[in-house]
Amino acid sequence: MIGDRIALAVEDHGGDGRPLLLLHGAGRTLADWAAVAPLLVPHHRVLAVDLRGHGLSPSGTWDFPHVLGDIEAVLEEHKVPGALLVGHSLGGMIAVLHALEHPEVTPGAVNLDGYGWGRLDQYVGLQPAYVEERLAEVRQLAATVSGEPLPAEGLKAVLAQQRAMSEQLGIPYELLEAGVLRSMRERPDGRLELGPDRLHALEMLDAIDSLDLFALFHQVPVPLLLGRALRPVPSIPGMEWLDELMAAYAKGLARDLAQLADERPEVTVAEIDGTHAMLLENPRAVADAVLGFTSAIPAFAG
Repeated sequence: MIGDRIALAVEDHGGDGRPLLLLHGAGRTLADWAAVAPLLVPHHRVLAVDLRGHGLSPSGTWDFPHVLGDIEAVLEEHKVPGALLVGHSLGGMIAVLHALEHPEVTPGAVNLDGYGWGRLDQYVGLQPAYVEERLAEVRQLAATVSGEPLPAEGLKAVLAQQRAMSEQLGIPYELLEAGVLRSMRERPDGRLELGPDRLHALEMLDAIDSLDLFALFHQVPVPLLLGRALRPVPSIPGMEWLDELMAAYAKGLARDLAQLADERPEVTVAEIDGTHAMLLENPRAVADAVLGFTSAIPAFAG
């Protein structure tokens, strides 16, 4: 811990070009970037971090001011204050917030499918009251499972789930396994859990829900790349209603991103052939979107 900052676990992928800092999503780790980072290294210096409470990084109060302080510490330690942050999901939200705080040094920001649950009016064709009811169920489920210790044989069951996901989405199993093993930690009672712990996971969920993301997108004064997954996540048995909800949200999100790009020349929207797990499913498409964006920033290209 450095004051209110936490010394984050960092993986330095190398490279000699303008620096990128890669940020993962909620409940994930820097291992998610294992297939994307090597595609960026020929053009950029590439660093990736585990956010506080995730992977090999220590836990601590989870709110955006603390998280942004952690990021600043990494940029200072590695002497890359002008790095461009590239984030997936939650990491994309953090990249946007960082750009808002540091437009004088940050050349831009990349948010890959980091839109949270959106606004009620973004669920095209569904009644707001119905959407609100369903989203309450989703949030309750997330709050219930966040930071819970694994049951007996828990690791075996989690890895079996990763094997099934590998087969369903065509993701190399070793990428999924690496993420799980990096997230695994032992509790004081000897049981295993996937980070972050429950207290900080709940703080993280509250922080995400507090953001008005499209208001933030309108405020970012530097170039902004917003990536959107073109394919839905696989159905969850017993939650088939979620498919309808996500299909409606995809329509509203596509509509609002297109309008945002029309209104603000600083915003680029990239549609990526993949589900929310795009980093693992289609690393080449992700890397191409990022490199196309960074090469178009005059002060950052080269």
